[in-house]
Amino acid sequence: MPRGKLLNGLVTQQKVLRAAVALFLEKGYTRTTTGEIAKAAGIGQSSFFHVFPSKEALLLELVKRMFSGQFTLAGQHSGEQDPVLLYAVETALQLHIAELTEPLRELYVMAYSLPSIAAYLYKSTTKRLQVIFGPYLPEAQPKDFYEMEIASGSIMRGFMSVPCDVYFTMEAKVSRFLDCSLKLYDVPKEKRAAITAAVLQMDLHTMAADIIQETVQQAEKGFESLTEKQI
Repeated sequence: MPRGKLLNGLVTQQKVLRAAVALFLEKGYTRTTTGEIAKAAGIGQSSFFHVFPSKEALLLELVKRMFSGQFTLAGQHSGEQDPVLLYAVETALQLHIAELTEPLRELYVMAYSLPSIAAYLYKSTTKRLQVIFGPYLPEAQPKDFYEMEIASGSIMRGFMSVPCDVYFTMEAKVSRFLDCSLKLYDVPKEKRAAITAAVLQMDLHTMAADIIQETVQQAEKGFESLTEKQI
């Protein structure tokens, strides 16, 4: 493919991503149409489908970028000395992000509901889970970790979908999720309690807001850098 044509395709993709981020954060996934995204991106709807075959495929690309930022930030705050703590911070961050706004809640619930995105999350996480929890489950095979990730993902989706209130606080939601998921991977009770206590001491609300802000900034910067190259 000629370089100019390839670059034009990347610019169009970045236009769509930038428009989608803004609309998804404002209206949510379900209420945003591909026509609205194309219009906001300044392109025709046929051009939208040239770079993304569906709205689900577009959300998958955004999920990949958001989870990458989430893992990076979690690693900065948990260190590399304890992979179980890193897992706990990552998953707790997801719960916090879903609680920031209703459109974000819907985006994350949809990510765990739509087939292609759920499959990506399960498969991309399985190898990491084997490294993290292998010492606690030495007899477990990759298929076992895949099945357990489906189970913990279902718990995550359920917890995300229910807004916090005076009875089900953010602290209670994080604590209950970590206890359920770490127990699933056979982490001892004392370890579960210590990990949960450490996570609850972190300012995850600010970290979650930073991830969303970084996602918006990346959408803007990606488009601007490609536009400069094209010029």
